[in-house]
Amino acid sequence: MMIAYRYDGTFAGFLTCVWDALECKIEPTAFLLPDGGVTLWETREPAADRDRARRLYGALARRVSSEFQKLIARGFLTCLPEKELDLLTLIRRGLREGDRVRLDLSDPVVARVNLALTKMWTEWDHLKGFVRFSDLDGFLVGEIEPKNRVLPLLAPHFAERYSGERLALYDRTHHEVFLSDRGRWKLLPAEDFRMGPAGAEEKAFRAMWRSYYQTIAIEGRINPKCQSTHLPKRYRHVMTEFLTDEEMERGLPGSVPAAGAAGHPLTGNVLPSPEQHTL
Repeated sequence: MMIAYRYDGTFAGFLTCVWDALECKIEPTAFLLPDGGVTLWETREPAADRDRARRLYGALARRVSSEFQKLIARGFLTCLPEKELDLLTLIRRGLREGDRVRLDLSDPVVARVNLALTKMWTEWDHLKGFVRFSDLDGFLVGEIEPKNRVLPLLAPHFAERYSGERLALYDRTHHEVFLSDRGRWKLLPAEDFRMGPAGAEEKAFRAMWRSYYQTIAIEGRINPKCQSTHLPKRYRHVMTEFLTDEEMERGLPGSVPAAGAAGHPLTGNVLPSPEQHTL
């Protein structure tokens, strides 16, 4: 029988489905998100169970290895197509065969997940240098549009780097925002976001940065192909030096929740468990 799992898109939701598949000896055909459309397959929709997710997540380290645990958690953050099926396959094999599964790069599933991880870490490394913040009333605000869900990996970097600042970094692709208040940070879902108007001082800084970018290059040595290698075009539409103020402030409708708003206190340097362990 062909069975699909439909889950809420969270790591805890995915691990809950894995628990159910292992317990009921189910070999699912697909994993679907809530907006994944209609399917002809029989569908199971276990509600995200954080207790089961934590227990399974802990078992990956105890029964296999901490490195295998990280492989699964970080693999979930990639944009690998049908990553859930590949990760379920690895979990089954890891619990049965041990940590040697992780090291077998001749296996197509292991190779595929590791390649996806390499691409994700490359994107993470690029974005550490390509993120541009604007000072809006004492709050540093920026946007990214990554292929992979790298915001949980970028969050501790920027929280430490700007430990004395208040930050908001919005992921347009995955609709979540990183909020940091002087080192204490949180990730929150945020469907709507708008950069907001900049003051005169911020506009002056933007103009200075654009002028610097446009004049630093030696015209006779400009190499567009080389530039695209080191600064891929897909990052430029959220970078100050390639945008006008109007384009930056157009953003998306709505607004980001304020740090410390009711229901969203910044209580510590943790993500919603068990995703806190992915770092």
